Amino acid sequence: MPAPYEVYAIRYARHDRSARDNFIGGDEHDGPMPLDYFVWLVRNDARTYVVDTGFDGEVARSRGRQLTTPVGDGLAALGVDPADVEDVIVTHMHYDHAGNHRLFPRARYHLQDAEMEFCTGRCMGHPVLRQAYAADDVSEMVRKVFDGRVAFHAGDDELAPGLSLHHIGGHTRGLQAVRVWTRRGWLVLASDAAHLYANIDQGRPFPIVQDVAAMLEGHRTLKRLAADDDLVIPGHDPLVLQRFPAASPALVGHVARLDADPV
Repeated sequence: MPAPYEVYAIRYARHDRSARDNFIGGDEHDGPMPLDYFVWLVRNDARTYVVDTGFDGEVARSRGRQLTTPVGDGLAALGVDPADVEDVIVTHMHYDHAGNHRLFPRARYHLQDAEMEFCTGRCMGHPVLRQAYAADDVSEMVRKVFDGRVAFHAGDDELAPGLSLHHIGGHTRGLQAVRVWTRRGWLVLASDAAHLYANIDQGRPFPIVQDVAAMLEGHRTLKRLAADDDLVIPGHDPLVLQRFPAASPALVGHVARLDADPV
């Protein structure tokens, strides 16, 4: 196996909401159940990957979200200059995963064929399906295609030894998860294949979904890909920052190290 990767969850924003908003059918024990917004850093001595690109302050204001740390600042806290990043994996094209499109001027973007087809095709004629997409983000990705800066993937694919992409779908047609070899074994960044631990553990899907059956089957796939259930990392759960140690004492509540032993 290759040298194991370090994996970090970098929180950049937050949204206060109720539990009823996080599950199809609501929640009979309704109460506060906020979402955190993350990007992820995957690196070893040979390679560095950023997974998803988040959104900026302007989008936070327009969408009613709280920007806690700009994405560029979160990466800088781990010693990464966005201008030097060469590979960005976009799990899907929703506004909270595909913004900040000028932050990585050198990067090549990795995206599923199915996601680009979905967010530029007839499905965007339906308000309920396009509400989480931003036309500016989609058009910027089209420009990157014409600039030769997008690598498309059709289903599962290995990017490098110990790092692979896995088409899950469900939440969006082309959502992909990222499987990473770490010192604890295979870790899976689920992104929005599961927003919360509870979505997987209780079999209750998140309500923003293109295909419910694919989302539920995706939960099984995530567990199959990971070495252990605690190595499946959901995309928006504040518990991630509680279950894993901070990257450093200065980054408590902001950056968790996911390849470390759980707290």
